[in-house]
Amino acid sequence: MSTTTSVDGSAVETPSSIPMTHRQVLEALSGILLGMFVSILATSVVSTSLPRIITDLGGSQSAFTWVVTATLLTTTVSTPIWGKLADLVDRKLLVQLALVVSVLSSALAGLSHSTEMLIGMRALQGIGAGGLTALGTVLIADIISPRERGRYMGLMGAVMAVGMVGGPLLGGVITDAAGWRWNFFVGLPFAVAAIVVLQRTLRLPAVVRRRVRIDWAGALLLSASIATLLLWITFAGSSFAWVSWQSGVMVGGTLLGVVAVIAVESRAAEPIIPLHLFRNRTVVLAIIASVAVGIAMFGTQVFLSQYMQLARGRTPTESGLLTIPMVAGTFLASTLSGRAISRSGRYKKVMVVGAVLLTSGLGLMGTIDENTSFTLVGLYMLVLGSGVGMLMQNLVLATQNTLAITDMGAGTATVAFFRTLGGAIGVSALGAVLSNRVSHLMVDGLAGIGVPASALGSGGSTSLPDLATLPGPVRQVVEHAFGVGVAELFLIGAPVALLALVAVIALREVPLGRASGVEQRLAAQTAFAQDTPAASR
Repeated sequence: MSTTTSVDGSAVETPSSIPMTHRQVLEALSGILLGMFVSILATSVVSTSLPRIITDLGGSQSAFTWVVTATLLTTTVSTPIWGKLADLVDRKLLVQLALVVSVLSSALAGLSHSTEMLIGMRALQGIGAGGLTALGTVLIADIISPRERGRYMGLMGAVMAVGMVGGPLLGGVITDAAGWRWNFFVGLPFAVAAIVVLQRTLRLPAVVRRRVRIDWAGALLLSASIATLLLWITFAGSSFAWVSWQSGVMVGGTLLGVVAVIAVESRAAEPIIPLHLFRNRTVVLAIIASVAVGIAMFGTQVFLSQYMQLARGRTPTESGLLTIPMVAGTFLASTLSGRAISRSGRYKKVMVVGAVLLTSGLGLMGTIDENTSFTLVGLYMLVLGSGVGMLMQNLVLATQNTLAITDMGAGTATVAFFRTLGGAIGVSALGAVLSNRVSHLMVDGLAGIGVPASALGSGGSTSLPDLATLPGPVRQVVEHAFGVGVAELFLIGAPVALLALVAVIALREVPLGRASGVEQRLAAQTAFAQDTPAASR
């Protein structure tokens, strides 16, 4: 039941319901987590098959990078838009819309007959993923208080583990058994189930109804600036020199775009990224740490499948199995640290340990090559995954704990935006580094054994090779090139992760609140409704 009050033309509903019970929280959480699972599955299910997909479609290392970067780019740009919408309109409808966009675009990607179409569909999929990234965390904040959220970290960690482990494994099995195209259709039944469960279980109080004004100018300028930056990172050094007029135009355009974004956002009635958030010390430091985590995590994990398949000659299924230590580390660290935070109400020490493990794990992964024992590789991935598990969600938790309820959607999405932006920059930059490094290593290696680059196929050193078709000596050259090249990416990521450590150390710990987003909104709306008659007398 609820009462309705009209003030200045705005309808305000003040729900009279009591806070959600543990059972109601679990019911609502089931739909939210199922939606998050769909988002994770849609991405992870193709991770182990990407090398084979690009090979079958005749794509290059640049195409491999852009299949991933396109999704990260649109996820990055759309996340703050979804987050702002979450503060203005029905969140349940938004998350269901994001599910539809994410899965239908994935299905269309399965029909791709060129890398260009695949990149386009993955870009569209990123829009849906941006919604699920922003809204899933906001909805969890709605129904669970910061202090109690650790109790549910086990469920959240389990869903992430199943999606991240089961996705690559399922994708590898499907690829080996039926072909990679079927990977893109596997999420459809899960998406339908998520929509139904969300409709039946998620009950949120209405917010103040007001006119929705989207900052389209800010969104457009933000999109153009990020796209220009990523294009420059991708093509500089290969299509044109780092110091050239093309670089000058693209870098200058990016800087002008950023200045324009700041100018527009400072005047917009409903800015995509509210600038007043940057006066919050915790938000700023969480953003810095999230950018570093995004670069270190996305920018290196993306290329693990290439290491497993092109440096170690493993199948997509085996590649998925071999990444289990990293996901197990993420799951265990996320679950155990969440429970510890819930018991103590303290989170800073956990995040400091996580940042140390992240940096150490990246440094250790930088020592591998094509001959490293899989036991050692698995141990290093376990350390790396543990660091990610202790940092990623807890950075969001620390941020949400300091946000006003009216800024919850935009603030949460802003942190996710910068994390994904870091990932997109990391994938583009490290992909360009890997492409150039592998190309040089293969050319030098082939020259050393007296074999021309044409032995790799029609694309030479620029296309991803099919190891099964290569003679022994040439295969060894390719395996060495990718073994060394991918390891160097982890070494680049290690000093970047140090930024996350510095930012976390500088965080000022704020005691975790005990009121959920729903409870805060109920209190605010009740106070608003009570104050209105008094003000009118």
